[in-house]
Amino acid sequence: MPLTDLVATTAVIPALKVNGKKQAIQEIAARAAQLSGQNERVIFETLLQREKLGSTGIGHGIAIPHGKLPKLDRLFGLFARLDRPIDFDALDGQPVDLIFLLLAPEGAGADHLKALARIARLLRDPEIARKLRDSRDAEALYAVLTMTPSSDAA
Repeated sequence: MPLTDLVATTAVIPALKVNGKKQAIQEIAARAAQLSGQNERVIFETLLQREKLGSTGIGHGIAIPHGKLPKLDRLFGLFARLDRPIDFDALDGQPVDLIFLLLAPEGAGADHLKALARIARLLRDPEIARKLRDSRDAEALYAVLTMTPSSDAA
Protein backbone atom coordinates (compact mmCIF):
# COMPACT_ATOMS: atom_id res chain seq x y z
CA MET A 1 0.00 0.00 0.00
CA PRO A 2 1.57 3.28 -1.09
CA LEU A 3 1.45 6.16 1.37
CA THR A 4 -0.51 8.14 -1.23
CA ASP A 5 -3.46 5.91 -0.18
CA LEU A 6 -3.03 7.01 3.44
CA VAL A 7 -2.16 10.68 3.42
CA ALA A 8 -3.34 13.58 1.24
CA THR A 9 -1.44 16.83 0.67
CA THR A 10 -4.04 18.53 2.89
CA ALA A 11 -3.06 16.14 5.70
CA VAL A 12 0.51 17.44 5.94
CA ILE A 13 1.32 20.09 8.56
CA PRO A 14 4.73 21.65 7.81
CA ALA A 15 5.45 23.48 11.10
CA LEU A 16 3.11 22.55 13.94
CA LYS A 17 3.69 24.76 16.98
CA VAL A 18 3.06 22.83 20.21
CA ASN A 19 4.56 22.79 23.69
CA GLY A 20 4.07 19.16 24.65
CA LYS A 21 2.75 15.71 23.85
CA LYS A 22 -0.87 16.27 24.89
CA GLN A 23 -1.11 19.50 22.89
CA ALA A 24 0.45 17.78 19.86
CA ILE A 25 -2.11 14.98 20.07
CA GLN A 26 -4.90 17.53 20.47
CA GLU A 27 -3.79 19.51 17.42
CA ILE A 28 -3.41 16.49 15.14
CA ALA A 29 -6.76 15.11 16.38
CA ALA A 30 -8.41 18.43 15.46
CA ARG A 31 -6.88 18.44 11.96
CA ALA A 32 -7.71 14.75 11.47
CA ALA A 33 -11.33 15.41 12.48
CA GLN A 34 -11.62 18.23 9.91
CA LEU A 35 -10.22 16.06 7.12
CA SER A 36 -11.83 12.72 7.96
CA GLY A 37 -15.24 13.91 9.15
CA GLN A 38 -14.75 11.99 12.41
CA ASN A 39 -15.46 13.33 15.89
CA GLU A 40 -12.45 15.27 17.24
CA ARG A 41 -13.08 14.20 20.85
CA VAL A 42 -13.31 10.51 19.86
CA ILE A 43 -10.01 10.76 17.94
CA PHE A 44 -8.31 12.57 20.83
CA GLU A 45 -9.55 10.08 23.45
CA THR A 46 -8.59 7.11 21.25
CA LEU A 47 -5.05 8.45 20.85
CA LEU A 48 -4.69 9.24 24.57
CA GLN A 49 -5.87 5.73 25.50
CA ARG A 50 -3.25 4.25 23.13
CA GLU A 51 -0.51 6.42 24.68
CA LYS A 52 -1.45 5.08 28.14
CA LEU A 53 -0.47 1.60 26.91
CA GLY A 54 2.99 2.90 26.03
CA SER A 55 4.43 5.81 24.14
CA THR A 56 4.10 5.78 20.36
CA GLY A 57 7.40 7.69 20.26
CA ILE A 58 9.47 5.04 18.45
CA GLY A 59 12.84 6.80 18.73
CA HIS A 60 15.03 8.98 16.51
CA GLY A 61 12.64 11.93 16.92
CA ILE A 62 9.67 10.03 15.48
CA ALA A 63 6.21 9.31 16.91
CA ILE A 64 3.40 7.32 15.28
CA PRO A 65 0.26 7.87 17.36
CA HIS A 66 -2.45 5.52 16.13
CA GLY A 67 -5.83 4.09 16.96
CA LYS A 68 -8.98 2.47 15.63
CA LEU A 69 -12.27 4.30 15.21
CA PRO A 70 -15.69 2.62 14.95
CA LYS A 71 -17.11 4.93 12.25
CA LEU A 72 -14.04 5.24 10.03
CA ASP A 73 -14.35 3.53 6.63
CA ARG A 74 -10.69 3.50 5.52
CA LEU A 75 -7.15 4.00 6.82
CA PHE A 76 -6.36 7.67 7.38
CA GLY A 77 -2.94 9.24 7.80
CA LEU A 78 -1.73 12.70 8.77
CA PHE A 79 1.86 13.92 9.00
CA ALA A 80 3.15 16.81 11.10
CA ARG A 81 6.65 18.25 11.26
CA LEU A 82 6.95 20.11 14.53
CA ASP A 83 8.21 23.66 14.70
CA ARG A 84 10.51 22.48 17.50
CA PRO A 85 11.04 19.07 19.14
CA ILE A 86 8.95 18.11 22.19
CA ASP A 87 9.19 15.44 24.87
CA PHE A 88 6.98 12.52 23.79
CA ASP A 89 8.16 9.90 26.32
CA ALA A 90 9.87 8.20 23.37
CA LEU A 91 11.51 4.80 23.79
CA ASP A 92 14.99 6.31 23.37
CA GLY A 93 14.27 9.39 25.50
CA GLN A 94 14.86 11.71 22.52
CA PRO A 95 12.48 14.60 21.78
CA VAL A 96 10.09 14.13 18.85
CA ASP A 97 9.78 16.43 15.83
CA LEU A 98 8.18 14.13 13.24
CA ILE A 99 4.68 12.76 13.92
CA PHE A 100 2.68 10.47 11.66
CA LEU A 101 -0.89 9.87 12.83
CA LEU A 102 -2.58 6.69 11.64
CA LEU A 103 -6.28 6.05 12.16
CA ALA A 104 -7.90 2.79 11.11
CA PRO A 105 -11.40 1.34 10.95
CA GLU A 106 -12.19 -0.94 13.88
CA GLY A 107 -12.04 -4.10 11.75
CA ALA A 108 -8.80 -3.26 9.94
CA GLY A 109 -6.57 -5.90 11.56
CA ALA A 110 -3.71 -6.71 9.19
CA ASP A 111 -4.02 -3.58 7.04
CA HIS A 112 -3.57 -1.40 10.14
CA LEU A 113 -0.43 -3.32 11.17
CA LYS A 114 1.00 -3.30 7.64
CA ALA A 115 0.47 0.45 7.38
CA LEU A 116 2.11 1.02 10.78
CA ALA A 117 5.11 -1.08 9.75
CA ARG A 118 5.43 0.75 6.44
CA ILE A 119 5.29 4.17 8.13
CA ALA A 120 7.85 3.11 10.75
CA ARG A 121 10.20 1.74 8.06
CA LEU A 122 9.91 4.92 6.00
CA LEU A 123 10.45 7.35 8.88
CA ARG A 124 13.32 5.32 10.36
CA ASP A 125 15.25 5.70 7.10
CA PRO A 126 17.89 8.32 8.07
CA GLU A 127 17.87 9.90 4.61
CA ILE A 128 14.06 10.24 4.53
CA ALA A 129 14.00 11.65 8.09
CA ARG A 130 16.67 14.20 7.13
CA LYS A 131 14.71 15.27 4.04
CA LEU A 132 11.54 15.62 6.13
CA ARG A 133 13.38 17.76 8.68
CA ASP A 134 14.87 19.91 5.91
CA SER A 135 11.56 20.45 4.06
CA ARG A 136 9.65 23.59 4.93
CA ASP A 137 6.33 23.36 3.08
CA ALA A 138 3.52 20.83 2.81
CA GLU A 139 4.16 20.02 -0.86
CA ALA A 140 7.83 19.21 -0.26
CA LEU A 141 6.99 17.08 2.79
CA TYR A 142 4.30 15.23 0.85
CA ALA A 143 6.74 14.56 -1.98
CA VAL A 144 9.27 13.04 0.46
CA LEU A 145 6.59 10.93 2.18
CA THR A 146 5.16 9.54 -1.04
CA MET A 147 8.26 8.95 -3.14
CA THR A 148 8.85 5.27 -3.70
CA PRO A 149 12.27 4.23 -2.41
CA SER A 150 14.04 1.85 -4.76
CA SER A 151 14.86 -0.49 -1.85
CA ASP A 152 11.15 -0.90 -0.96
CA ALA A 153 9.81 -4.03 -2.60
CA ALA A 154 6.63 -4.12 -0.49
